Order: sequence, then structure tokens, then C-alpha cells
Amino acid sequence: MHAYRLTEWQRPPELVEIPVPSPGPGEVLVRVAGNGLCHSDITMMGIPGEIGEAIGWRIPFTLGHEAAGWIAALGDEVVGVDVGDAVALMSANSCGVCRWCVAGRDSLCQDNMVGRGYGRDGGLAEFVLARADRDLVALGDLDPTTAGALTDAGATSYHAVARVIGRLRSSGIERPTVAVFGIGGLGTFAVQILRAFGDVTIVAVDQEASRREHALALGAHHAVEGIDRGTRRVLLDLVGPDGLDGILDIVGTDETIDCGIRSLARGGVFALVGAAGGKLDQPWFSTLPHEAEIFTFQGSSRSDVEAVVGLAREGRIVVESEQFPLARVADAYERMEAGTLTARAVIIP
Repeated sequence: MHAYRLTEWQRPPELVEIPVPSPGPGEVLVRVAGNGLCHSDITMMGIPGEIGEAIGWRIPFTLGHEAAGWIAALGDEVVGVDVGDAVALMSANSCGVCRWCVAGRDSLCQDNMVGRGYGRDGGLAEFVLARADRDLVALGDLDPTTAGALTDAGATSYHAVARVIGRLRSSGIERPTVAVFGIGGLGTFAVQILRAFGDVTIVAVDQEASRREHALALGAHHAVEGIDRGTRRVLLDLVGPDGLDGILDIVGTDETIDCGIRSLARGGVFALVGAAGGKLDQPWFSTLPHEAEIFTFQGSSRSDVEAVVGLAREGRIVVESEQFPLARVADAYERMEAGTLTARAVIIP
């Protein structure tokens, strides 16, 4: 079969021919219907070997951590699933027995530094192996061609929205005003998920007019051009001098972090999702809103994936995609880096 693999550290991946793997005990073989691309894949391509090996990665491995497809074969001791079932695949490893996994917070499991498409074989191939007990999320009648994007971009957005809205409602704010900074792949999911949560006023913030218009079409109530030094004043004029109850920063630059913190209401919640490497170089007590909650994270738990798949099955969120054959995967990554994609890039093996 063909697979797009990282074969050497800090070298471009290669489309190579490798054998179709056979499922061992407790494993299933999945025929990949589609695999979404992510900016973190590009980061992996440039990671030094000493860092990759220190976190447990071993090359070569196949890239791709947003995979879905159909079960093609069962290994020994597999029960509860059948050949032909449509499934999405969890990307991160989780042990299932640590205190975090037992509590349903498997995104905190120590095993998740290695996962599908980062350190072990992922979905940019015709087939991929998966553990029957930890990796499979049933899709039912949902099309697996684009459902893989729900396992990372969709679930990460859900994780952020659920935490922000949960914190705000637990503090007595029944209809919070929440801004989404950055209406790209995760941002479009965040707007849809906020809308699905209901009773939330959604403000979309992006530099591109087309993205702002798209956010309004997806259910945002307001759209603001940004981010620059004047964006905070525009936001406060829109929502009132108290500021925004919640902010999802899916960009993560110095400018977005600064604007977000300064635009946040007392007791508000700021979620840093974007990984652009920004920082806040300001004194804590004179800058942070009184009793605000500020957190950052990457990834999501199995419950987040199941929840966002459920919303997609109900038709409450959609996966917008631009599709490419596996032979053009390098072109798709180039367009992603250049910012010329119109939606989530999905590779069809």
C-alpha cells in the first residue's frame, strides 16, 4: 500500500510503498476513507531527532492523526465491532488504567505524547491498525470520508468550548458573550459548537473579511475585524464596558493574547488554544481581570470526540473540506502553509 511517511528526522516526508499491516490480538485493520491535515504535522516534519526520540517517537512512521474509515479485518480477541463498521480513530494513546483515564480525562494520560501520526503509524495511508478497546469511535451513518477531522480539530474545539461555557454557567452567567479569535479550521468548529450549546452570544474575530462572513453564516451573532491595537475598543463598544465573558484564542500570538486578556470581563474565562508561540509580558496583578480564569491546552478526551461526533450525526455541525488524493498530499501541505485552502484539507487514499 502507499503511505506518506517521515523516514528521516528534519527531512520532507516521502510517499512510499509498504506492506499492508495485519491486525494482532485486540487490534483491527481500518481501511482509511479520509484523513484530515493539521498544522502540527508540519511541526513534526521539522522536529530534531533528539527531541522526537526523547518523547518516544521512532522513525519511520506514517503521518496523519485525523483518520476515519471502515473496519477491514479483525484480530484475535476482538469483540463488539464488525467488518464494515464505520469508525473514527482516536489519535492520542491512552493507557485506560491511570487515574486520568479512569476519571475520563484521558487527554492527561502520560502515554499521549505518542499517538497515531506522531510516533506511530497514522492515517495517510490506505490502511492503518487500531486498538479495538481504546481507539475506535463508532460513526453510525456518518460519512467517514471527512469525519476524521472531528477527532482533532472538532474535538479540540469542543473541549475548549465545553470548559469555557461550563465555567461561566457554573458562576451564574446564563447567556455569556464569547469571542472566537481566528476563524480557520478550529475556529469554524468553535462557532458551530458554541451555537449548538445555545444561549451564547458569539463574536467572531478575524482579519479576513471572507472568514468573518463565513462565521456569520455558521451562526455567529457579530463579526469584528482584528487583531490590532484598536480591536479591544471595538469589542468593548460592541459588548459593553464590562468586557467579554469568554474568549477562545485559536491564534495564540502576542497580539491576540494581549487583546484577549485586556478585553476579558471580571470573572471571565480565557482559553488559549492557538500554538503560535505568543506570550503576555505584563505584570499579573495589574493586567489580569479580577478572578478571571486563564488556561491553555492541546488535544481532547474520548468523551469530547464522542460528543462532537454526536453533534455531527445530528446535523448540528458540519465538516467543511477540500479534498485531495494521497498522491497530492505534499501539494495539500504546501497550500495549508501558504494559507490558500478554503476549508479543512482531507486526503483520500
